[in-house]
Amino acid sequence: MKKTTQLVFLAVAFAASLHETFAQDARLVTEPVIPHACTTLFARVSSQGPTLAESDESHPDTERIQKGIDACPPAHAVVLKAKGAFNAFLSGPLQLRTGVTIQVDSDTILFGSRNPRDYDMIPGSCGVIDQKGHGCKALISGEHANSAGVMGDGVIDGRGWAKLLGKNVSWWDLAQEAKVKNAYQNCPRLIMLVHCDNFTLYRITLKNPGNYHVYYSQGNGFTAWGVTINTPRTARNTDGIDPASSTNVTITHCYIHAGDDHVAIKANAGGPSTHMTIAHNHFYTGHGMSIGSETEGGVSAIRVSDLSIDGADNGLRIKSNSSRGGRVSDVVYEDTCIRNTRNPILMDSNYPFAGGARDKFPSFTGIVLQNVGIFGGGKLSLQGFDAAHRLEITLDNVTLDGSAPARVIAAHAAVTLGPGPVDFHPSGDDVQVTGSPGAATPVSCSEKFVPMPAQ
Repeated sequence: MKKTTQLVFLAVAFAASLHETFAQDARLVTEPVIPHACTTLFARVSSQGPTLAESDESHPDTERIQKGIDACPPAHAVVLKAKGAFNAFLSGPLQLRTGVTIQVDSDTILFGSRNPRDYDMIPGSCGVIDQKGHGCKALISGEHANSAGVMGDGVIDGRGWAKLLGKNVSWWDLAQEAKVKNAYQNCPRLIMLVHCDNFTLYRITLKNPGNYHVYYSQGNGFTAWGVTINTPRTARNTDGIDPASSTNVTITHCYIHAGDDHVAIKANAGGPSTHMTIAHNHFYTGHGMSIGSETEGGVSAIRVSDLSIDGADNGLRIKSNSSRGGRVSDVVYEDTCIRNTRNPILMDSNYPFAGGARDKFPSFTGIVLQNVGIFGGGKLSLQGFDAAHRLEITLDNVTLDGSAPARVIAAHAAVTLGPGPVDFHPSGDDVQVTGSPGAATPVSCSEKFVPMPAQ
């Protein structure tokens, strides 16, 4: 059920390297350790392929799991564990507590309830389409739950594809219907964290949420290490990991296959997003290693390194607009390989409007792409907002393999090329190009593209 670990972690050496080389997450991040158990809860039902028998849908484990969390002392874990033929738990919303970890053991799966009433913020608010949104609690929530975590070699599955109880639609059907009607879906996120300092995700597999997999907001200290996210590309708004208005974030050794952004760094009215390291990851289908679209709080000191993106809609993307824009600065992408991706580089200052004020202008400065290899063509977009809010970007050893034609568009941009090779020359309205790149030598990506882990 859960992947066999494909990585050999040399935690101390890696942490020192990460800290010294990139030093954007100011913490010294080492491989997490699963805490000792305070209690072990054994499964009472068996999975039936990707779901449960209909007769088991009315017997949730929510109360049993929540009681375990509430009674657990800090620095300990509530373990969910298979027993014999029983390997599954069914739950509605769970609330994390300070210092307490939920550990889903190997060969064990935690299914999210298919009953919309379990997730209601107010009666009848979840599982519907309206003009407000935000009508559902998450499956796992934390608020001011410092030093908590979700860990283990098991699976948490929101079953976004499955018909809701009493309805002929799934969470994903609602999301698609909301898009068509220009309305808001009310579907639960898998994990929602607010003001949760020093939170840890470790080795867990996350699948099929109704909405985002992980949303981390207004916290200081977030680590995702060795996490697998595996949801179909057709599942709308299923972002992988979204840190928002937070600082000191590390996302490392993760495998992300999603229906929306793999990672989306956001900065809304809650404050800036800064000091983040995204290193040693593999992305598959999805909408890219993204910043935005909310950038009004400011985004800075971001380092992305040793990344592969394979078969995605977008690769390296910064997106915003004048309804939610702000300054994005000091962002470095290094040692990245992108293959068979529609938009390998997408700097977009005019991301489609979602209403609201139109005087929050995006400004992207100090953006650096270094040692980036692009394979299979695609469109490269380097677009600032206007002459007063120009994109300032450096391309150093950014190469195309030439196997398919690439289209380059640019506007309102100051582009510096080199000193490493760049085998395309941006041009367009209000585009200034400086620098003298060397001869093109493709970036080596022979070992970057690896399959998703077996589960």
